[in-house]
Amino acid sequence: MSSTRAIVVGSGTGGVAVAARLAKNGIRVTVLEKNNYTGGRCSIIEDEGYRFDQGPSLLLMPELFAETFQDLGTTMEREGVRLLRCDPNYRIWFADHESIDISSSLSQMNKEIERYEGKRGLGAFLDFLQEAGQHYDLSYTHVLGRNFTSLCSMLRPGLLCSILRLHPFQSMYSRIGRYFRSEKLRQAFTFASMYVGMSPFEAPGTYSLLQYTELVHGIWYPVGGLHAILEALVKIGKRHGVEYRLNSPVASIKLSDDGRMATGVCLASGETLEADMVIVNADLTYAYNNLLPATKYGTSLQKRDTSCSCISFFWSFNATIPELQSHNVFLAHEYRESFDKIFKENKVPLSPSFYVHVPSRLDKTAAPKDKDALVVLVPVGHLPEGTGNEATHEHNMRRVDHWEKIVSRLREQVLDIIEERTGAADLRKHLLSEKVDTPLSWESKYNLDRGSILGLSHSFFNVLSFRPKTRHRSIEGLFFVGASTHPGTGVPICLASSKMVSEQAIRSTNANPKSNTGMRPFYFLLSGFTFVISVVLALSTVSEF
Repeated sequence: MSSTRAIVVGSGTGGVAVAARLAKNGIRVTVLEKNNYTGGRCSIIEDEGYRFDQGPSLLLMPELFAETFQDLGTTMEREGVRLLRCDPNYRIWFADHESIDISSSLSQMNKEIERYEGKRGLGAFLDFLQEAGQHYDLSYTHVLGRNFTSLCSMLRPGLLCSILRLHPFQSMYSRIGRYFRSEKLRQAFTFASMYVGMSPFEAPGTYSLLQYTELVHGIWYPVGGLHAILEALVKIGKRHGVEYRLNSPVASIKLSDDGRMATGVCLASGETLEADMVIVNADLTYAYNNLLPATKYGTSLQKRDTSCSCISFFWSFNATIPELQSHNVFLAHEYRESFDKIFKENKVPLSPSFYVHVPSRLDKTAAPKDKDALVVLVPVGHLPEGTGNEATHEHNMRRVDHWEKIVSRLREQVLDIIEERTGAADLRKHLLSEKVDTPLSWESKYNLDRGSILGLSHSFFNVLSFRPKTRHRSIEGLFFVGASTHPGTGVPICLASSKMVSEQAIRSTNANPKSNTGMRPFYFLLSGFTFVISVVLALSTVSEF
């Protein structure tokens, strides 16, 4: 066992994965978690025999999960994780009562697409899949597998040669519009931008890779919920010696006298823990502004574009709702307007789009026999800036009252829409109990800046080298893993982040790189050059949409 000691702050996906990776390499790891459970947003809620995924409920990009377990010397199967394939992937319910099933079966998709596009539809669909697959492969090679430690990192020949083929300066919606004439199919193949908390009219076209992995690799669900994956990673970490301390909120990161090195953490209890390195899996913007000394950079993070928030309903029913699939998407009649309300006006749409997951449809352990558990996610605007812990009690009470009124309105709207579009009846009669999350609870439970459920936005100038780095630029031994650092948000992407960060942290124990201040003028010139290239490419690829 190495004498190197590491502290991981937070036990979300990135935290538990990086802890297991470091421990497997002989580092003594302690994970500190503010809540009394592991998993962060990827945790579960239980209510008298009903079980709900609090956050993600789709397993996408299964190869990244398999790679993580393989790197740790095991497999998901060996760790008792059993995956169930969703077929169809999900059903999309439109406002005019039509619906479409999205499937990884080509013959099934051919039937669905032909209804809207005619005989030419399959060819266009295959052309779209080819482009989306290109986005997936190039992103996997040049982004998910690489770290971007400086703007110079973007000058890698492979990435520069691929940038045009990734279509980062055109929106998902504009790229889809090149393949499908039907508005319904354009909506069906773009709403997945919400997986990264963005509007399809603003999300880079690159993110059609999400549709590719859904349609080609399929959608999966682990028995026991997504938290079963994290539980397995926790157990693997413990086998390698990871210590987990729950109910242990961190008050600050302890620095050396000159402020240039992380030496441990101070807990809210007053206890101090020493370490050779600290890996932060807490919300990155929160960490910079609450766990570290104040800086202009930390303040600037609070002004960056961030993802949306959401209102989540966790409903226990005393009956099944056979009209619903395992995964359902209800799209607003005013599709673009609903996204504009969230992302441009930072409000709650009057007519919402929302997602309904019925875990008990596939996984019978999620609810008692002949009963259903439902999770409803309604995307909404995030909280305004400056409404966190510094807000007065009176102001917080007004915020609570404001969101309670919104919750009441959305509850009735969602129940009405489900009944109207699916034909399900008497939902209120069969609703036994309810739990709710709002932007306020996301903010308080997980210290999420502005209650943004997916961290910083994924616009072009918020990814790659423009995204906050996995290693602090001036404090040695301080690293970041999770949604708001490179490469981005989502469970599989945070697993990729854990690999980068663990490798970076391990390298740091073997060498103490010299200061690169003498290279700063050179980096400044290259940064400017990179920015010019980006602008030129943007102007050369502007969409007509």
